[in-house]
Amino acid sequence: MQKQFNQFKVRAVCAIAAGLFFANAAWAVDPFTVRDIRVEGLQRVEPGTIFASLPFRVGETYSDDKGTSAIRALFGLGLFKDVRLEVSGDVLVVIVEERPTVADVDFVGTKEFDKDVLKKALRDAGIADGQPFDKALADKAEQELKRQYINKSLYGVEIITTVTPIERNRVNLTFSVVEGDVAKINEIHITGNKAFSESTLLGLFDLDTGGWLSWYTKSDRYSRTKLNADIETLRSYYLSRGYLEFKVDTTQVAISPDKQNIAITLNVTEGERFVVSGVKLEGNYLGKEDEFKSLVTIKPGEPYNADAVAETTKAFTDYFGVFGFAFAKVEAVPQIDRSNNRVAFVLQAEPSRRAYVRRINVSGNNRTRDEVVRREFRQFESSWYDGDKIRLSRDRVDRLGFFTEVNVETQEVTGTSDQVDITVNVAEKPTGNLQLGAGYSSADSVSLMFGIKQENVFGSGNYLGIEVNTSKSNRQLVLSTIDPYFTADGISRSIDVYDRTSQPLSGQGGDYKLKTRGASIRFGVPFTETDTVYFGSGYESLTIVPGTNLPVSYLDYANQFGFKSNSIPLTVGWSRDSRDSALVPTSGRYQKVYADWGIAGDIKFVRANYQIQQYIPINKQFTLALNGELGWGKGLNGQPYPLFKNYYSGGLGSVRGFQQGSLGPRDSSDLSVGAPKKLTLNAELIAPFPGAGNDRTLRMYGFVDAGNVFKDSYKLSGPDGLRASTGLGISWISPVGPLRIAYAVPLRKQAGDKIERLQFQIGTSF
Repeated sequence: MQKQFNQFKVRAVCAIAAGLFFANAAWAVDPFTVRDIRVEGLQRVEPGTIFASLPFRVGETYSDDKGTSAIRALFGLGLFKDVRLEVSGDVLVVIVEERPTVADVDFVGTKEFDKDVLKKALRDAGIADGQPFDKALADKAEQELKRQYINKSLYGVEIITTVTPIERNRVNLTFSVVEGDVAKINEIHITGNKAFSESTLLGLFDLDTGGWLSWYTKSDRYSRTKLNADIETLRSYYLSRGYLEFKVDTTQVAISPDKQNIAITLNVTEGERFVVSGVKLEGNYLGKEDEFKSLVTIKPGEPYNADAVAETTKAFTDYFGVFGFAFAKVEAVPQIDRSNNRVAFVLQAEPSRRAYVRRINVSGNNRTRDEVVRREFRQFESSWYDGDKIRLSRDRVDRLGFFTEVNVETQEVTGTSDQVDITVNVAEKPTGNLQLGAGYSSADSVSLMFGIKQENVFGSGNYLGIEVNTSKSNRQLVLSTIDPYFTADGISRSIDVYDRTSQPLSGQGGDYKLKTRGASIRFGVPFTETDTVYFGSGYESLTIVPGTNLPVSYLDYANQFGFKSNSIPLTVGWSRDSRDSALVPTSGRYQKVYADWGIAGDIKFVRANYQIQQYIPINKQFTLALNGELGWGKGLNGQPYPLFKNYYSGGLGSVRGFQQGSLGPRDSSDLSVGAPKKLTLNAELIAPFPGAGNDRTLRMYGFVDAGNVFKDSYKLSGPDGLRASTGLGISWISPVGPLRIAYAVPLRKQAGDKIERLQFQIGTSF
């Protein structure tokens, strides 16, 4: 009896100890064979989830260790707030209490963020509709929301989480937000600078203390990411001007007690200014030392420039890549002479081993087909690694215009010493444009407009455009399609079909009509990686429908060619584009030439046009943009040049300050009819918009324009007849496209010129 009593005490002590470690664990029992397992307390969780987590099955032996493991596994599911095991004979009973399920998540008082953005942030933190509710997760979600607001400089945000139980063991979560005011930067200081003034250094920063356009640029909102970028800009500024040992000692960011003002202080040590004393090469240069030396941009005798050092090492690495050495290592080792403030560089190179490209992968293209990216690649699988071809391939993919980012990564193949995989990471952007509109006027009554343009239709890389306008005075239907890879060799094909009817009631007060119908096909042949030659042909029919107040020039045209005329022109062209950006260029050149030759039909003519644009970066903030355009046309076979092939000048895109298309000859009805010769010259100095800092989407520019259109008999040998203007303008990359506004003052004008000082357009620069 005493022995049994002692055994009971030992068992009781063990049970109490187990309860201390696992509050819901069962009393210790002797091992037994499980005849059945019952589960109690389930509401939404499937019994199979319980059984799959138990470390034993019916017919197996149960022990205290297995019971402890079962409780741990069930708690680990995160679905239960209480778990108990009870033994009834040889039946094991699993008793659970489920956590409440989140029925709905709502936000009150949110203005800075869309609710969908906040719900996604909470989903990443583990809080979402249908998920088990956990108070710890709710606290984590609250902190995540605060982090989102702090990233927007809303440091005074207050968030209150309300948990409301509802039927069927569910809860509603409500996050009540008091956003407060945005904390703004009111002070930025740099200490320790001697070589450059504080105002010069702060002018490099994207962050500032605000201006009258801060509501747009948000440059006075503190962001750790932006501050780090500005610090790197500051470091690069010093390192590129000889300060080899420049460093930022400390960065202090202080926020006021009311969490409304932020002060930033950077403490820097400039060090001495060093001059490069020499450059020498060491290591294995594949016997091509002279070729590598030609790539060195580090200049002895000039101040140390970190950009030149980085450019040289990159050029060396890239040149090794041309010969297949994907793992080449190039290091610029400085040898510092502090007594004379001089530094010499030793360029140590180790080409390592030559490599093949095993596989090329494409990542991030959720809509664009793989072949659209792969056909732009000039580096092939199972070929020698070629750095030049890889860079060219990346640039070609970027020029497609379908992606906001294109990055190429090279990874070594595990288990081999001479193979690499290349991964092309892309971030897609919307490539479609849908336009819907309606209008009403006394002349047109109700008119409907519809347009759809898709540069990457169905992810195929093809372009498709449809434009419809039901306006009575300007009715049109246009269908355009471009297949950039009509052949496997990269020959493109463009097809245009159009039907336009113009009835200029408001301009001339008449009811005559001009009908233009036609179709064209054009092919583009890439002769080099940067040059493309175009050729094609088409058919165009022009019908003048007589009516009241028909302009004299149109009547003269009809007397020569008839009220209905047609032409079959051949088209040839060439283009080359080396600009750094098609939308906001700061450097590079763009050229194009095209010519039309009317070889058949009622009208015979030839027309040619040449345009060149040059962008010259003056510094980080200022760019000089130059544009020139020359057009020429002539009638053939003794015929005069056809009126409707004339060039026009005046307004944005040519000579600003004059009414759009108003320059040049006019007929007796005072209608501008254009001319077969055209000359346009533009110069712009592009600068930051006051208060916008270094924001490149909003800029201002000063300009000088000159140009005109001229009759066939006019000789383009002097300035006589040219119109000129000067003025100021604003360019803004708006959500609907590039918007340009210009105010111009004519410098050269003549009596009868139609002046229009303020003009705007949505489109490209020139």
